[in-house]
Amino acid sequence: MSEALRSFAVRNYRIWFAGALVSNIGTWLQRTAQDWIVINDLTDNDAVAVGFTMALQFGPQVLFIPVSGFMADHFDTRKLLMLTQALQAVLAFGLGAVVVTGHATLPLVYLFALLLGIVSALDSPPRQVFVSELVDERLIGNAVSLNSASFNLGRMVGPAVAGLLVAWLGAGWAFLINGMTFAAVLASLWWIRDGELLHPERAERAKGALLEGFRYVRRRTDLMAVMILILIAETFSLNFPVFIAAMCTVVFHLGAEHFGLFNSALALGSVAGALLAARHDRPRLRVIVVACAGMGLALAVGSAMPVAWAFALALPLGGMCMQLMTASANGYVQLSTNPEMRGRVMAVYMAVLTGGTPIGAPIMGWIADVFGPRSSVLVGAVAAVIAAVCGVAWLAMRMRLDAEIGLPRGPRIHIEVVPRVFRGRSAVLRVPALAEPAPLDEDGGQVADESRGADESRTDHGGTVAPALGEGSQKGIEDQDADGCGHRVDREHGCTV
Repeated sequence: MSEALRSFAVRNYRIWFAGALVSNIGTWLQRTAQDWIVINDLTDNDAVAVGFTMALQFGPQVLFIPVSGFMADHFDTRKLLMLTQALQAVLAFGLGAVVVTGHATLPLVYLFALLLGIVSALDSPPRQVFVSELVDERLIGNAVSLNSASFNLGRMVGPAVAGLLVAWLGAGWAFLINGMTFAAVLASLWWIRDGELLHPERAERAKGALLEGFRYVRRRTDLMAVMILILIAETFSLNFPVFIAAMCTVVFHLGAEHFGLFNSALALGSVAGALLAARHDRPRLRVIVVACAGMGLALAVGSAMPVAWAFALALPLGGMCMQLMTASANGYVQLSTNPEMRGRVMAVYMAVLTGGTPIGAPIMGWIADVFGPRSSVLVGAVAAVIAAVCGVAWLAMRMRLDAEIGLPRGPRIHIEVVPRVFRGRSAVLRVPALAEPAPLDEDGGQVADESRGADESRTDHGGTVAPALGEGSQKGIEDQDADGCGHRVDREHGCTV
């Protein structure tokens, strides 16, 4: 089986992928039809209204971070997904009925966008974490990238079909068909064999657990760097619905069919980017940075295109770089996070990924209305380049720090004391093996070393588990605990020890 498709060897993942793909096509049917009726039917080519609709739909991701992450870490993710997917189907049928019967108004569409945003906020972290229950640790990066490919295959097919549906039957049918597609993902969740799921150890409910995801991310400078880069790009550069809608209607004076085709062109590149990311087990920070810079270049080129077909040719490059960036960032965050914290950290990441939209989408829409769509796209390009420069600066700082303290080449090493053991009289310390640097593969990544001594064993992050510390050592560690969570933080170097 191809390296990019190796997660398909797992039966449960194949079933989930098939159901999610059908649902993703329906999701893009609805998104495309919703943007179109807002800019074309309910307003007079008002890009700000499209941006405000996006803000209502993605804003709840920020507000529900503590709740959605807590739910993903403490409850059965499969049952949570059944509930949230069913609620999204109900909302799709409701909006479809309103549009088909001719009762759609802009405030009513805003209301449905907000309700869908709330349900999606509760759905996103469990859906991201569910991947780690379908496949084992070595396949998580590949499975995350294939999920992105599924999402973008839906993005490639859905908008084109939506354009035809809107032109021939009206936008209401796109919403109704989307409601029907949720049956596929609900069926896949039902058919998945529970006995073959890799149920992780659920985090214990404790005081402060809702906010632990924020504290965990704050202690990890690498995660902070990834999320800052994604936040800048998401706020100003990933507003492709606004860019495409404004360019299609205002600059090129085209209809719904071309609007759908433009979105499909973007998705074609996105699928390529997701498959490219799927070829690597361990996403790398430098890939995220380079992809962000490439997206900025694609947006700059697109903003200057004089005719519609030339603009359409720039969209696949933008989609490929966008998806390579986001898929690599998603995989990096999941694989470098402790399993018991994964839900809460992914809630923070998903909030960052979508949280800039409530601010950026209306701003980009306003720029398109006042200064023209080309100016809006160009601002997005500049923002992507700025985000990439920030990433390069952080990588350079990390390399300089590694050289100063004598660390070998390879991923940043995080040393952490496992919090649970403090209820007993010993502590387990995860430390890196620095004596012999791991060999590098042809891509510059580290090759796993199986020749460790009998007293050491691998952790999830490539470090080793040291023998239990004595009572006196435990007291010394507790004295240095900076945040009450069993972690000592090296404030000078920005890494967790």
